[in-house]
Amino acid sequence: MERGPERVNADGSRRVMAGVPGRLLIGGGVSAVALMVVLAFLLGRTTSTQSAPSPSRSPTPTATTSPTVPEIFQRVGPSVVVIRTDDAIGTGVIAADNGTIVTANHVIDGAETITVTFSDGTKARARVASADPGQDIALLMPASLPEILVPAVLGGGAEVGAPVVAIGNPLGLTFSVSSGVVSGLNRASKSDGGDLEGLIQFDASVNPGSSGGPLLDARGLVIGIVVSIADPGKDEAFAGIAFAVPIGTALSGGDGDGDGNGPQI
Repeated sequence: MERGPERVNADGSRRVMAGVPGRLLIGGGVSAVALMVVLAFLLGRTTSTQSAPSPSRSPTPTATTSPTVPEIFQRVGPSVVVIRTDDAIGTGVIAADNGTIVTANHVIDGAETITVTFSDGTKARARVASADPGQDIALLMPASLPEILVPAVLGGGAEVGAPVVAIGNPLGLTFSVSSGVVSGLNRASKSDGGDLEGLIQFDASVNPGSSGGPLLDARGLVIGIVVSIADPGKDEAFAGIAFAVPIGTALSGGDGDGDGNGPQI
């Protein structure tokens, strides 16, 4: 029989320790070490899992998110019309359920024939319902309307630095869209016949044929009617500065001073 481990007493005598054989103690030691290794592995794995970042969901767009420029164009484009006179082209925007169109007065001033083309291709003759040369604004009434009429939503104010969108027919390129920002407020545009005052200055690209088109805010509301551009080179080319009559002024009328021609676009 195998002897157990001996113990040396204080007086130098020896005695065999009773208990579990030595090999079982060695075996028990291995089991304890293995248990410690497994435990450490499990603890390490748990710690690693707990410290890993948990995935987060992307923010869900809310109903207050502003529409994109393509969305604004899709929404307001059907409200824009092409205006052709004897020798000119311009733009207008449907402003009421009865088909009333707002445009720049200089687009139709003196014209014998006015034809409007709606976004669906419908064409109609139009007459001048009222005109305010002092503000370069005119209202047209078409003789007939398309099957589906989509008036624009008017209102809203301009703020310097705020995004804007212009829709029009520059150089005959019908239903063109451009975007920019409000560059200034209460601007004046000089012309041979008089000055337009209280204008919105913006940098969205416009050119001859854009006059009378809507200037829209980030929500797609009509905040102004495009009337002129700064023309330092006297070549009717866009120099990065354009002007619009605020929609409140356009609808309320002015004092009638001046002819409102401005740089003719």
